[in-house]
Amino acid sequence: MLIQDYKKLIEEPFETFKIADEIRREVVGDVVTFVVNRNINFTDICVNKCKFCSFRNRSKFLLSLEEIKGKVEEAVEYGCTEVCIQGGIHPKSDLDFYISILEAVREVSDKIHIHAFSPMEIYNAARKSNVSVKNVLKELKKAGLNSMPGTAAEILNDEIRRKICPEKLTTQQWIDVITKAHKIGIPTTATMMYGHIENWSHRIEHLLIIKQIQQKTSGFTEFIPLPFMWKNNELGRITKSPSGFEDLLVIAISRIILYPEIKNIQASWVKMGLKLAQAALNFGANDLGGTLMEENISKAAGATSGEFLEVEELKILIESAGRIVKQRDTLYRIVD
Repeated sequence: MLIQDYKKLIEEPFETFKIADEIRREVVGDVVTFVVNRNINFTDICVNKCKFCSFRNRSKFLLSLEEIKGKVEEAVEYGCTEVCIQGGIHPKSDLDFYISILEAVREVSDKIHIHAFSPMEIYNAARKSNVSVKNVLKELKKAGLNSMPGTAAEILNDEIRRKICPEKLTTQQWIDVITKAHKIGIPTTATMMYGHIENWSHRIEHLLIIKQIQQKTSGFTEFIPLPFMWKNNELGRITKSPSGFEDLLVIAISRIILYPEIKNIQASWVKMGLKLAQAALNFGANDLGGTLMEENISKAAGATSGEFLEVEELKILIESAGRIVKQRDTLYRIVD
């Protein structure tokens, strides 16, 4: 199907909602999952100047390896199965810099799943260290990296990227990092930041790129649509966040376009808010993400849903929607 064919889904949203929910039921039934994890944002110092970012250089902090280890110890004590580690593009962030973070985590735990470093961070490490992307990924995997967040995708259209994140890697460079990661056995998530200056054609183009990668590699664990947060950033001066109705339509259309390649569609409670994320379970979503324990990036852009959801709170959110609660790990294996 072409982009214009998929755009018909926008014209009859309530029919689209119905189809998406039927696909969700067929693919995953009534099970809704979550992961017990901790976010660790190790620095807000960043050489890039993305116009949507509210996090860059706000406090100009850089966690020491001991501070990172302390956060991992807290995560292990709480029962986290995953630590999610990302940061700004620090001027000194070469391959050795990222390896030192992984080694610090492994000093605390050789079991916890390390979900870390966006494609931009990988691309930057390769550039700074004059090493190929493939070799960077191999070295990070050897040092303990288990999977990667598929962030830094924003909208996979270079015209849009030149306007909102001109220093970031291009669409093809993002694809290259992701596909190389998948091929050497590093699974990733896939994301899309929508609701700013892009239109539905750009969103569908993005989703089709994700679909095509998954057809080739089967390396995506989930798709996470991320609504643009407008506060405290340059892009927010010319546009605001999408409506709740639009958030639900993006979830639904993502479910339809990515079927049958991607099984899991996540509703981000941090970005969408608790009630809307819960509602999204009726519009194609089957996962609510994680406990997080700490969340700095969305909070800096005006998110008001908090930084931490206790396991019991997540369970109640899912159960009150009439769904079956299952805790998962990063790779969507059910944890008893």
